[in-house]
Amino acid sequence: MGEFVRLEVADGVGTIRLDRPKMNALNVQVQEEIRAAAAEATDRDDVKAVVVYGGERVFAAGADVKEMNDMSYTDMVKRSGGLQSAFTAVARIPKPVVAAITGYALGGGCELALCADVRFAADDATLGQPEILLGIIPGAGGTQRLTRLVGPSTAKDLIFTGRFVKADEALAIGLVDKVFPAADVYAQALAWAGQFSHAATYAVRAAKESIDRGIETDLETGLEIERQQFAALFATEDRAIGMGSFVENGPGKAEFRGR
Repeated sequence: MGEFVRLEVADGVGTIRLDRPKMNALNVQVQEEIRAAAAEATDRDDVKAVVVYGGERVFAAGADVKEMNDMSYTDMVKRSGGLQSAFTAVARIPKPVVAAITGYALGGGCELALCADVRFAADDATLGQPEILLGIIPGAGGTQRLTRLVGPSTAKDLIFTGRFVKADEALAIGLVDKVFPAADVYAQALAWAGQFSHAATYAVRAAKESIDRGIETDLETGLEIERQQFAALFATEDRAIGMGSFVENGPGKAEFRGR
């Protein structure tokens, strides 16, 4: 368990909890603790889905600008790969991941939210990629993940201007998937993640990998990724349980074992 980031597990759901008052600034230590929490969530069999959460007041207001201000070009050459890979560790968790966004998700905070499979936002949340206002660009995946999510024109508008986006606009452009009253966001995220506590674990994993890997390549290669993942599931116990239950009892009644 890190000083500022911890993994809390209950009822099959792991919460990666950021807790660096006041704004969850993402300095190097926090980045590495996020990496460690993502690795733990990946490895633990009792974690079936993950919520990324910064607390009731703020998701993460961005990188630690004071720390970056003292870094040289050569410093950032050495650090930038670690910054990206720490966030990618969240994106590569082979389980459903939902970001529960309260308050601000700006810069690196927005980029962290982009690593989730889905994003739930408070109705008073604010998102954005304001790095251009510091004379830099997003460096933790924003130019790539945001573009893939909302399209190049919208991504360019947000990144070129650095403007902030309120929850209603974020929902309209597809930056977030659902908006809830601020007091309900975390509970809603837990409920979404909780539905996978008794799911066919390896089927969910195969679906996520097929989508994530497939979107990075051409259609023919994506179809081959899907074909291999589809066929491989016939080696799992859950596939036998699921099909056997369907034949005997109809759909939706299988009791999967996660193997």
